[in-house]
Amino acid sequence: MKKAILYSAIALATSFGMSSCGDSFLLIDPAGSVSEGTLTTEEGIDMVLTGAYSSFNSMTQTAWMGYGSLFNFVYGDVVGGDANKGSTAGDQPDWTQLETFTFSASNGYIAGKWSSVYEAVKRANNVLKMAEDMGDALPNRAVIEAQAKFIKAVWMFEGIKMFGAAIPYITLEDYKANTDPAIGNIDESGNYIYVWDKVEADLRDAINGLPATWTGSGYGLGQYGRATSWMAKAVLAKLYMYWASPYNGNMSSNSAKMSEAKSLLADIINSGVDAKGKKYQLIQNYGDLFDANSPDCDWGGEGVFDVQLTISGTQTDTNAIASNPAIGQAGASGLGGWGFYQPTYDFANSFIVDANGLPLSTAAYRAQPRLTQMVSTSAGDIPQTDLTVAVDPRIDFTMGRFNVPFLDYGTPVAVNGWVRDPNNAGLYMNKKNLPYISDRGSTSVSTAVASSAKNYHVIRFADILLLYAECLINDGDLDGAKNYINQVRARAANDFVKANATTVGSYTMDDKVNGKSVAGAAGNYRVGLYTSFSSKEEAITALRAERRAELGMEGHRWFDLARWGVAADVLNDYVSYEGQFFPNKYSNYGKNWVMFPIPHNEIVTAMGRFKQNADWQ
Repeated sequence: MKKAILYSAIALATSFGMSSCGDSFLLIDPAGSVSEGTLTTEEGIDMVLTGAYSSFNSMTQTAWMGYGSLFNFVYGDVVGGDANKGSTAGDQPDWTQLETFTFSASNGYIAGKWSSVYEAVKRANNVLKMAEDMGDALPNRAVIEAQAKFIKAVWMFEGIKMFGAAIPYITLEDYKANTDPAIGNIDESGNYIYVWDKVEADLRDAINGLPATWTGSGYGLGQYGRATSWMAKAVLAKLYMYWASPYNGNMSSNSAKMSEAKSLLADIINSGVDAKGKKYQLIQNYGDLFDANSPDCDWGGEGVFDVQLTISGTQTDTNAIASNPAIGQAGASGLGGWGFYQPTYDFANSFIVDANGLPLSTAAYRAQPRLTQMVSTSAGDIPQTDLTVAVDPRIDFTMGRFNVPFLDYGTPVAVNGWVRDPNNAGLYMNKKNLPYISDRGSTSVSTAVASSAKNYHVIRFADILLLYAECLINDGDLDGAKNYINQVRARAANDFVKANATTVGSYTMDDKVNGKSVAGAAGNYRVGLYTSFSSKEEAITALRAERRAELGMEGHRWFDLARWGVAADVLNDYVSYEGQFFPNKYSNYGKNWVMFPIPHNEIVTAMGRFKQNADWQ
């Protein structure tokens, strides 16, 4: 008991919080030491709960490159082929292995993700144990336990997405017996033990015990970073989508779960509200989702499950979604990054659209020249973007392109300070989750160029709409699916990056949704709607392209490919295309890799209690 409580107290000392600057939640100044008696109070257990919530912060102390975080840019984007690792070839070799598909069960990043999952589970179980020990003496026990179960379920779902559903589930009884219990993933006969139902039960308990909002006064009210019943419904809906997927017969999938997901998704779409009570909706402008200075960035209605961040004191790069992967080189142009996490040539070209503003097929966009290339001039080789090519406007909110304004940093026209090594990762920069310079000193520490207090959207309303469209396609309702996909596409027509005095040229936004052209665009933007789907296959293709364009560089891509059962085909085709620009860089992607291997060291130290998942035996 003492060990676990002290551990959580230390966790508080290393947590930087997830609330808005005006909230008291997660802004507790931890003492140098906390006695057990101090913690066995309502205030004390809330401090320990704060330590459990801090696991949602992307920059954990044990995974400083972010590879243990909910953001999942290492796995979702880099392994998913939407981003290269960036920096130099020899920097962060474990990440290079993931990027090039040469990783194994001994990869340090994979081990770090596993540790993050079970560290968070330990923190949540600690809260549950304290609540049980305090019993009726603890006011608000039910809602405290519901929050702990939500945190535990979120991280167990992360474990399922990464390592498959045959992973250890540590019950409260297991934790009470030993804070590091000897739990395995197989039964006495060596058969896998799947944990779907246990995670489902935790989420059901969370739904029943959590409030719909945190408005008003009283315990936790006004502290909007806390979990709500709607957040728990959204996580459960996504759990059901994975559970229903037949991508691996050894995962004990259940196709009937898609109907349960559909029901939850419909409820969220029709009745769901965020922590402040605002009905879930698509905000007006896509770019405002990632601009802390916009009133719609946080609590505008689109954040279904948000991690709320805050920054205080003089810490640097602490609450950054992509801190060390910030653009450029250390100190160059005052940007302070190492040039990690660069969008791929393949991903950039996927934004090219046809005359109707619809995405091209994979073969067609790959047949087009790269949008940005090195061009020889009298002054030497410089990066040049062909801005005359019609593209979806979301490209320039998602990635940085040369000759297009980059937030409020200026317009990149030369490699120095923007891309560290073009020969290793190309000519695009990550952009979506970096802060504006204007954030500094307000929502960001003045010296922390990659830190920001803007929310990180783990699940957005657009994600919910597209998952519902996927359910409709599964049921054969192609027209209904088209309408939901078009809702997302129609919003994309509302916003685009504007030309300015430093932009190479001025173009138009060809808004085929509303039948108008708007001048002053930084590139040739075009977006239109689908009129019909002639087949289920056509609808699936459109759905998958829309998820990539809408949710790109938000950590989703590989996980989508895996649950769709197309990871090997898509990624090996990607290797054939992207590899021509980086010869001898990539290896083939394994045909059965729809999950990552359980870390080798965990298998060894478990002494027979763990069996490697089926893909990696």
